[in-house]
Amino acid sequence: VQLQASGGGLVQAGGSLRLSCASSDRTFSAYAVGWFRQAAGSEREVVATISRTGGVTYASYADSVKGRFTISRDNAKNAVYLQMNSLKPEDTAVYYCAARNSVKTSYDYWGPGTLVTVSS
Repeated sequence: VQLQASGGGLVQAGGSLRLSCASSDRTFSAYAVGWFRQAAGSEREVVATISRTGGVTYASYADSVKGRFTISRDNAKNAVYLQMNSLKPEDTAVYYCAARNSVKTSYDYWGPGTLVTVSS
């Protein structure tokens, strides 16, 4: 599964960005997808995930972004989005999307990152 993240850029604190994760793989809708980020000098951390089990879609968020970020997917477009509102300078990082088979726990497929810079 090949992934391509886009939508990063420079934004002022309090602003918004929407990241997109696209795939050309026809089975992409069957994969759970996560957004991760890595700030300079820090370890990579999970930001949000979206998965589907038993016909129900589940989304989870890191505590640091709850209430500000929203993950969603459009299976018709083979895309997963991360809407980021009320951005803070500490959200500055390279953001990556990753996919995993729904029955696995590890994310095996990663796309190149997109840089988000939030100025104060």
